[in-house]
Amino acid sequence: MKYVETLYTKNESMKKPLTEANILEALRVVKDPDLHRDIVSLNFVKNLKIANNSVGFTIELTTPACPVRDELKAAAEQAIRDQIDAVRDIKVEMTSNVRTSQGQQKANLLPGVKNTIAVASGKGGVGKSTVAVNLAVSLALDGANVGLLDADIYGPSIPLMMGINDRPQLTNQKLQPLEAHGVKVMSIGFLVDPMQAVIWRGPMVSGALKQFMSDVNWGELDYLVFDLPPGTGDIHLTLVQTIPLSGAVVVTTPQDISLADARKAYAMFQKVNVPVLGIIENMSYYICSKCGHREDIFATGGGEKAAAELGVPYLGAIPIYTPIRVGGDIGKPIVVMEPDADQSKIIRQITRNMAAQISIHQFTTAAKPEIEISLNA
Repeated sequence: MKYVETLYTKNESMKKPLTEANILEALRVVKDPDLHRDIVSLNFVKNLKIANNSVGFTIELTTPACPVRDELKAAAEQAIRDQIDAVRDIKVEMTSNVRTSQGQQKANLLPGVKNTIAVASGKGGVGKSTVAVNLAVSLALDGANVGLLDADIYGPSIPLMMGINDRPQLTNQKLQPLEAHGVKVMSIGFLVDPMQAVIWRGPMVSGALKQFMSDVNWGELDYLVFDLPPGTGDIHLTLVQTIPLSGAVVVTTPQDISLADARKAYAMFQKVNVPVLGIIENMSYYICSKCGHREDIFATGGGEKAAAELGVPYLGAIPIYTPIRVGGDIGKPIVVMEPDADQSKIIRQITRNMAAQISIHQFTTAAKPEIEISLNA
């Protein structure tokens, strides 16, 4: 991937004097590979200071989960050294300021939430909740303020996967979300007996989801992740009717039956004008821990093929790995339990790819039109 445009000649005699204007001009060759613009025109460069042949400045990105933050820093340093004369030291601080999605600015239910992300699948059994948990925790590990809303009212699994056994407190008529692994969490599982089935009709389920948005003190969040139930039912329609989603992620496994339902989930989001940030292929393959042989248990490449057909980003593939399942059972997501494992690094990169897509949509799309959707449709 290319981060620096070659718009100059690396010739010592052609280097420019050390001035603020020349520094900014030098940094214009450093491009964000996703936004396809230079970091100066994107207004990423802040607090530029020059003293005693030393240069210091901040690069303020749109997300702490930027997948190319280190590369941009190195490219900025290289561009200055190649173009500016008499530079002794360069100090670049990398920070972030998560922007509020355009539609989210008009949301009244979640005034402190900048971005809302739905994690969905067309069918059950693809590991959607496991993916949602690890995405949320990965965002938090990168430094974002994150919430996770368990929207699967009939089958809440987030309390177990996040290792939370407490009940939320009520303060000033607002439920206080519980917290684990740096993520604020709310689930119907905190409020009902785990041995009791939730036998509610659609309007009651929709009402509960709305209350988890309006009657919970989420505070200031960069990202609120919704773990949606399988399918395309009342909860999905209630969500897109109630708030303007920043985007949705579709989780699938590689085999054809799962991909067929993933396409239905994509079609639903398209119909209600929610941008699909990408497709994640879960349980993509298995590598034997003893011999290293790769086995494509559920076929291979289906998620990437579907993403290409639908014209959406392919965010990545998560392999079958026993500790991922174990982490979900004991309330320690794999990115926390085994942060240095290859599988955790894969999930962290997928999360950053997703965050990059949100930034792309913020820069390239106009405000979403308001839509009316009947729950009886």
